[in-house]
Amino acid sequence: MQHPSLPALLSYLEHQPEPRILLDRDYTIIAANRAYRETFGGQQQIVGRHCYEVSHHYTRPCDQAGETCPLKASMQSGQSQRTLHLHHTARGEEHVDVELTPIHNQEGEITWFVEMMHQIRQASAHPDRNGLVGRSQSFNRMLELVERVAPSDAAVLLLGESGTGKELVAEAIHNASRRRNGPFVPVDCSGVTETLFESELFGYEKGAFTGASQRKQGLVEAASGGTLFLDEVGDIPLSLQVKLLRLLETGTYRRVGGIEPLRANFRLVSATHRPLKKMVEQEQFRKDLYYRISTFPIHLPSLSQRREDIPLLAKALLTRINPQRNLELHPDAINLLLQLDYPGNIRELRNILERASLLSDNDILMPEHLANDPIATEPTSRNPFYGTSIISLDALEQQYLQWVSAQHQLDRKQLAEKLGISERTLYRKLRN
Repeated sequence: MQHPSLPALLSYLEHQPEPRILLDRDYTIIAANRAYRETFGGQQQIVGRHCYEVSHHYTRPCDQAGETCPLKASMQSGQSQRTLHLHHTARGEEHVDVELTPIHNQEGEITWFVEMMHQIRQASAHPDRNGLVGRSQSFNRMLELVERVAPSDAAVLLLGESGTGKELVAEAIHNASRRRNGPFVPVDCSGVTETLFESELFGYEKGAFTGASQRKQGLVEAASGGTLFLDEVGDIPLSLQVKLLRLLETGTYRRVGGIEPLRANFRLVSATHRPLKKMVEQEQFRKDLYYRISTFPIHLPSLSQRREDIPLLAKALLTRINPQRNLELHPDAINLLLQLDYPGNIRELRNILERASLLSDNDILMPEHLANDPIATEPTSRNPFYGTSIISLDALEQQYLQWVSAQHQLDRKQLAEKLGISERTLYRKLRN
């Protein structure tokens, strides 16, 4: 963006509907428009303060505290930058998509930056009764990809272990897309038999076969104008994959027993826990279909990869399991949850909590309510950073950092101080 006059720029910003601020090269906020003041300001002074003070409550720039700083990156590249952050708002910390644009003077030098904030409604950094919940780095990286692909019509492939919340992510993509007012139609590909695949997906005409007493709408037609979610797409037999490929290549289909081609109008989101690339190499999945459905792959982290989210997820799940009860976890119960293995991921955590809620006669869930769960894997030791076998010191340090960051609800600055290291070092170690 070329260098406008300051009064003209301030007038332009003030009338924009999205929260925006004007920054100088020293991270100082020169101006904040009304939308920003209402969303992020609260009662605090904004103009004249550093952006990292207001947004993160940091005492130093984001890049020095282990975050990705769009302003620093923009100064280095001279280009616009975009990233996802957790920002402090009047309602607490929220996920925010940050877009920063540099403003150049006549000599081509960057003098100011305009930062626009877009609040992400599809995820929460606090216990919530609906949608995605998380605040870990691995969760935020996944969420950033969701926000980038959602406005397009690109085919998305969700990858990851069972129980990581693929359908919730697919719904988040749908709700953030231009098709949000259309239907979201999930299809369990593992539950559709070969004989029913075509009739379920494409529908059928009256009299197409014995028992077809009337025309039936297929799931492709039901998804018209919205999103078709193919869950466990890796379970579709090879013999049926060609039928799905033909639909995606031509954009048309026929009802079983029909003659006229019908035009499909949906956005495709697929998901699988299977290693599709390896299946392609072993000729168990069609290569051409794989490239059709995987324009934009997104890996969903397992629960072990976002262990620091367990206390937050547990609180959110308890509000969903029984909204009528004010269920809480005793600190010892939280500590136990942090030590368990979760091969079933979030689905397993939910099962553990639901069973515990039935075993408890009051609203406080104790360790014994969790320990009686036959699904839960017993912790290997009372302290998760001690092992029963010899491991490297680097691995031991990583286990300890994950445990201590999840168990103690401290911000990164406080945790770094207690550990005797800098915020930047802590951030780097947590990302390893």
